[in-house]
Amino acid sequence: MEPTLSAVVAAAAGAVYLAMGGLFLLSLRLGDNSIADIAYGPMCAIGVWAAALAHGSGHPRQLLLIAMVTAWGLRLAVHIWVRNRGRGEDPRYRAWRERWGRWFVPRSFLQIYVLQGTIVLVISAPVLLAVRRPGGPLGPLDAAGVLVWAVGLVFEAVGDAQLLRFVRDPSRRGLVLDTGLWRYTRHPNYFGEALLWWGPFLVALSTPDGVWALVSPLTIGALLLFVSGIPMLEARMARSPAFRAYQARTSAFVPWFPRRGSTP
Repeated sequence: MEPTLSAVVAAAAGAVYLAMGGLFLLSLRLGDNSIADIAYGPMCAIGVWAAALAHGSGHPRQLLLIAMVTAWGLRLAVHIWVRNRGRGEDPRYRAWRERWGRWFVPRSFLQIYVLQGTIVLVISAPVLLAVRRPGGPLGPLDAAGVLVWAVGLVFEAVGDAQLLRFVRDPSRRGLVLDTGLWRYTRHPNYFGEALLWWGPFLVALSTPDGVWALVSPLTIGALLLFVSGIPMLEARMARSPAFRAYQARTSAFVPWFPRRGSTP
C-alpha cells in the first residue's frame, strides 16, 4: 500500500525534532549553540533515513537521493567541526545569548533548533516525495541531477578548503581571499550549496509529484541570497576597504570573470 505524504513527513519530522531536542539539551550542558551548525547536515540525513526506513521501498531513486543527502551532510559536518574546533561559540550565538537575556533558553530552542529542524524538513522535500512515490526506472533526469549535485559538491568542498587554508595563514590577516574559486565568485561555497539542492530536485522530477520538490532549492536560494547567507556575512565585512574593492569586481554568487580593470 502506498504511504501517504503526511505519514512520510511525520516519520522524518519525528526523527528530526527528537534529535534536535537532544541536541538542544546538549547545547545547554556545553554552553555552546554552535553544535547546531555541525548537526545541520546530519539532521537532513537522519530525517530522510527515518522516512525511508519507515515507508521506503528500496527503489534505486530513493537510495540515490538518500546517498546524495548523506554524503553532503557528513562532509559539511566534518568541515564545520574542523573549522570550529577550539574557537568556542560562534559570535552570532554569543550575541544572541547576550541579547535574549532571561529568554535565552526558550528562544534558542525555538529560533535555532526548532527552526533549523523545520528548514531541514522543507529542503528534504525531493527525498520525501521519492520515498512516497519513487516513479519509474532511473533515467536522464537522474543523471543530470547527479551531475549538478557533483558540481555543487566540488564548489562547496573546494571553496570551504580554500577559505579554511586562507584564514589559518597569519600572513594573510587583513587581506581578502580572491584566488582560486574565490576569484570568480565571492561565495563559491554558497553557490555549491545551491547546486547541491538543485541536483536532488532534478532527480525528484522523475517522480509523480516531483514538481513540488521545487520548494527545496528555492528555500535554500532564498536563505543564501536574502536571509542568513550573503547579506549577514557581507554586512560584517563591509567596513573593510579591501573587501569593498573585491565586492565591486567579483560576482556575488554565480561564478564569472572579474570585472574589467580588476586584479586578482
